[in-house]
Amino acid sequence: MAKGGFPGFGGGGNIGNLMKQAQKMQRDMEKLQEELQSKTVDATAGGGAVTVVVTGKKELKEITIKPEVVDPDDVEMLQDLIVAAVNEAMRKADEMASSEMSRITGGLGGLPGMF
Repeated sequence: MAKGGFPGFGGGGNIGNLMKQAQKMQRDMEKLQEELQSKTVDATAGGGAVTVVVTGKKELKEITIKPEVVDPDDVEMLQDLIVAAVNEAMRKADEMASSEMSRITGGLGGLPGMF
């Protein structure tokens, strides 16, 4: 390590500012966590035969199945439609969370383990 401490940290004031920024980012991320709980995304499969609603925290809130897609002789198709719709909704929830996170981190990139 170079003489004088960590590179890029010339004095104590910089560390103080860094700590304030980190604390603000932490508060913003906590607020985002709460907001993501109330935001939702939806996805459909089978041309709208199955629709699911998921929160930004990836909690499944609702599944809607059109009656005409319910065929007792082809339960597997209905199962596949549900899986496809849920997977798409989860992907959309991830995208939404990533987008909101990048707004807070200012383009620092994803912080592992946050969502």
